[in-house]
This record gives sequence, structure tokens and C-alpha cells, in this order.
Amino acid sequence: MRHSTLPADAPPVREPRHAPVAHLVRGGLVEGVHYGSVVVLGPGGEPLFRLGDPEAAFHPRSAVKPLQAAAMVRAGLPLDGELLSLAAASHSGEERHLAGTRRILAAAGLTERHLRNVPDLPFGAEVRDSWVRDGRAPCRLAQNCSGKHAAMLHTCVLNGWPLEDYLDPAHPLQQMIAETVEDLTGQRIAQVTVDGCGAPLFSVSPHGLARAVARIATAAPGTPEGRVADAMRQHPEMASGSGRDVAALMRAVPGLLAKDGFEGVQVAALPDGRAVAVKIADGADRARVPVAAAALVRAGVEPEALAAFAGQPLLGGGRPVGAVRPVPALAPPAAARV
Repeated sequence: MRHSTLPADAPPVREPRHAPVAHLVRGGLVEGVHYGSVVVLGPGGEPLFRLGDPEAAFHPRSAVKPLQAAAMVRAGLPLDGELLSLAAASHSGEERHLAGTRRILAAAGLTERHLRNVPDLPFGAEVRDSWVRDGRAPCRLAQNCSGKHAAMLHTCVLNGWPLEDYLDPAHPLQQMIAETVEDLTGQRIAQVTVDGCGAPLFSVSPHGLARAVARIATAAPGTPEGRVADAMRQHPEMASGSGRDVAALMRAVPGLLAKDGFEGVQVAALPDGRAVAVKIADGADRARVPVAAAALVRAGVEPEALAAFAGQPLLGGGRPVGAVRPVPALAPPAAARV
């Protein structure tokens, strides 16, 4: 579903005015500080909470993949279920991910040789270790974005678009994705660069990203956005992998749509439109997860549902002596008064 209002101006390109979002506490002393930006949106898209600089342009990295998948479905991509979830994935490189990517390619009469993402080892630590032990080399299929690239190629075949340059920002596929990013975020793209996998990366703001994923999470069933949301919710491990925190987060909170991205990016939205976006300035995953959980509590999710995402303990001599904790400003108002 396209939104009738024209996108607003692009977010400002500046050095982000990040604020402290998490403390590294050891033995009761703040040993370190993670800076970042957080935004929490209400059901109507209204900002309920801001911390740092969620209006500045940033790179959403792989957290933009649900938007890319929605654009491809708008362009006719016929996938659903686990394969559509894989099209929006930063997968771990498990056999189901490799097999699913081959299926997407084969349905378009293509093979792995058509992929243009960078060769890499599997992202999942256990899968990667096994891969290396077996003496296997990096390849395009194992790289965590291969499902997205296979879906991009499939979309090109369906529309009669050239395959060789499907990663060029001027290609019809990438123009369609850019149009969808602007439509769903409600803002113009600030800059275009290249993501780690080789695909164009469109800079928006954390606020815009949260708005976009809220629109996907609230979309009607059967619409392109609704199909992406349903696929990712029903098959969270296909969009990530076994033991991944983003899949566990979706299983812990009924109806939650969540996507992570490199360099400390996390976005999540509930079926009623409440949404959060998090950017950790130094890219640390150890801060991304507890800060995102705190933001979801700010959005009204029950804290008990998110207890497992409070952060890994810090060890001293093999025993817990501290933790990474969200800053007090992230606590809900009632808790902040205690």
C-alpha cells in the first residue's frame, strides 16, 4: 500500500548528536559508556520518547531489509512464508538458508553464479567454525545477504530488467527500492552509498526507519508490506538464524516485527503501530540488545517478556560482577521516579 502524502525533506546530514544510552557497570562503578540514539513511536506514529539524535541521517544497514523486501513484492516478487522471510534476512548461513536461497534462484531459472554479493563465510559462529574446519572457502551463497540478492535477481527476471548491473543505484530495481524506502519512511533519502554486501544503501533517519517498520507491521494481510511482516513473524529464524537474539525477541513478544543491522542498529514494531529504533554509536551489540529492550518497555511492552534481553553479565574471576545497563533516562516514567 502506497502512502498518499509526499515524502518530507531528507534528514540532515551531520555528525550525530548522540547521548549516553547504556552504562557498562562493573562492581557498582560505571566503567564505560555507550552513546547512541533512540526513538519510540506511539500507535499513531507520534514520538513518545527521544534520546540522542534520532532525526539525523544514518545508515540503517540490514535493518532496511524489510523495506527492500516490501519493494520487491510491490514489483511482483511471488514469494511468501519462509522464502520471503529469507529475502529480508541477515541469515547465519545454515543449510536451510543456503537451500532456500538456491530455491529462490532456481524459481527464476538462475544459479549461484548470477549473485553479485561479496563472497564470505557464514555469519553464524557455529556454522562458520564448521565451515572452516571442513576447508570450505568463502562464497556468495554463504554470505548473510544472499537471500536478499537472490530475491533481487528473481524480481529482475519477472520484470525483464537486466541482471548484470542489478546493484547499480540507477537500475530499475534499485530505483523501485529507493521509491519504497521514501514512501514508507515518509522522508527523502539523504545519501546513497554501498552496503557491505554490495547493494545500494539508502540513508534515512532512525525516526524514519521506525515509521517505516511500523507501517509494515500494521499493514493489512495480503498487501506487500503485510506479506513481509507475516513471513518474518512466522519464520523469524529464516530472517536470522538459530540462537540469534532478533529471532528470540520476536518469539518473546507476540506480533513483534524486528530487524537488526550491523553497527548497532535495531528496529522493532508491534501490530498496533508502536515502534522503536536504536542506533549504538560504536556499533556494540552488547548495548544494542538491552537498549532495544528498554525502548520496547518504554513503548508499553511488559518488562517480564523482555527479561531475557536485559544484557549479558560482566564477569570477574568467572562470576558476574556487573552488566551493560540502559541509562536511567530510558526507564519508563513510573520506574524512573522510584
